[in-house]
Amino acid sequence: MISIHHLSKSFQSGREAILAVDDVSFDVRPSEVYGLLGPNGAGKTTVMRMILGLLKPDDGFAEINGHRSDQQPDEVKRQVGFVSASAGVYQWLTGREMLAFFGEIYGLSQQEIESRVDELSELLHLGQFLNQGCATLSTGQKQRLSLARALIHDPPVMILDEPTLGLDVVGSQVIFNYIENLKNRNKAIILCTHRLEQAQRVCSRFGLMYLGKQVLQGTMGELRSQTGREDLVEIFVDLLENRSESLTAGIVNLQ
Repeated sequence: MISIHHLSKSFQSGREAILAVDDVSFDVRPSEVYGLLGPNGAGKTTVMRMILGLLKPDDGFAEINGHRSDQQPDEVKRQVGFVSASAGVYQWLTGREMLAFFGEIYGLSQQEIESRVDELSELLHLGQFLNQGCATLSTGQKQRLSLARALIHDPPVMILDEPTLGLDVVGSQVIFNYIENLKNRNKAIILCTHRLEQAQRVCSRFGLMYLGKQVLQGTMGELRSQTGREDLVEIFVDLLENRSESLTAGIVNLQ
């Protein structure tokens, strides 16, 4: 479903080329949640931008359902639903109007839009504010509306970038329920987050990045076997404290 093949990307900073992503590869299957994790500057955002076709890689390629993002970016965008904590809502529209607008962008008929809005409203409990102006919504309500927007065209692939940022416990639980629903719908999911305890709760496999490199990859059981640590927080502490050793060791692939 999602295939990432040896992605690399560098950026020019003055006379120096900075390697932001260095030979990253992974696959995500249907009904699987892949946690793309790492500290600030690890290269996660650059990887996501290349997957979405917003940034062309120097080497390698990303493929969604057989469509390469560097060659067919528009088709890739139709295959993906993207949720980001930084993605806002259209303040001058109601929630229903915004969802209908995005449905039209994806070529849905009026009947399909109405059916999808009703379905997503029930799934994400939007009914109490669906006809309310987006400018008046709370942070949690806006995030739920963003989740619905990403699913309006029923894409096979979902990419979630810090989806619980700024949400309280109740709002975060809505996200967890949403992810579980995506798994049940056979979606392939990438979750990018700094909240390691949340990632450990919902992800099937993990890819840990540091300074552009993919330094660990595998299930939680495989990571424990490789590192001797019990949870992601301990693994990350070791990774940061022993970064030189980790980088010289190269990629550890536990698949």
